Amino acid sequence: MKKRATSMAELGELHAKSFDPEGIARSIKSYDPRPTDVIITPYGKSGTTWTQQMFHTLRTRGDMDFDDISRVVPWIEMAGLLEMDINAEQRANPRGFKSHLEWEKLPRGAKYINVIRNPLDVAYSAFRFMEGWFLEPGAIPAEVFISARAKDAPYHKHFVSWWRHRNDEDVLYLVYEHMKQDHEGVIRKIADFAGIELDDELLAITLEHSSIEFMKAHKDRFDDAMMRAKSEEYLPSGSDSAKVRVGMVGEFSWPDDIVEMYDGLWKQHVEPENGFGNYQDLIDSLV
Repeated sequence: MKKRATSMAELGELHAKSFDPEGIARSIKSYDPRPTDVIITPYGKSGTTWTQQMFHTLRTRGDMDFDDISRVVPWIEMAGLLEMDINAEQRANPRGFKSHLEWEKLPRGAKYINVIRNPLDVAYSAFRFMEGWFLEPGAIPAEVFISARAKDAPYHKHFVSWWRHRNDEDVLYLVYEHMKQDHEGVIRKIADFAGIELDDELLAITLEHSSIEFMKAHKDRFDDAMMRAKSEEYLPSGSDSAKVRVGMVGEFSWPDDIVEMYDGLWKQHVEPENGFGNYQDLIDSLV
């Protein structure tokens, strides 16, 4: 009988079916980068889909003829599972890809757009994304999910990996909260970085097509349709895998013990790298 997870142990078993390490390794190894390729590399739930949509709109002047944004801006790690030719020509140049890998694990030779986001907002977004798809709604409290996922500090290790390369010529380093404040500014940065000529008409199209209102109206293009179809080989059909929700900053208030746990992870993994005692102080320095 197909069913969603009602415990973290069951969630781990379901994830193992989707995220096979050997298959992921083969997919990464098969990718042959070009110097003009643009790989969008945030940690999961840090603005990846939004950035994919901005990039794809810019290079195509507004193409929406796709069922899944990751069909036109493919996910490198999952190419094998989804039976995609990761090296195929794409709808327009430059080619674009997404990845959630740390800097050290990605093939070199392309351009990379990394986006950082407040770790607690990332945590809540990940919980909402899993609930109704891999997780049975209401079965696992957000605090339990977040505590288990934070154990090995995957967010913080990814953060540090890309922080070390934020000033590299082939890296565009963005802040999710700043993107929310200056939508037009980030579009201009992405166009310039990708080598896409930006005119007033294209800017207007991209502002519209990457707005929360537009993406909600077309949310079926941004709900991981390919991965959901694959997962329904062992999960119930009709899953809620929507990625476009609200994208708020500080959307959820966590209890003190969760905040303290994340503060501790920051001080253990991030502060020794850059001297910033918390996320807000760090992004204030990047304005």
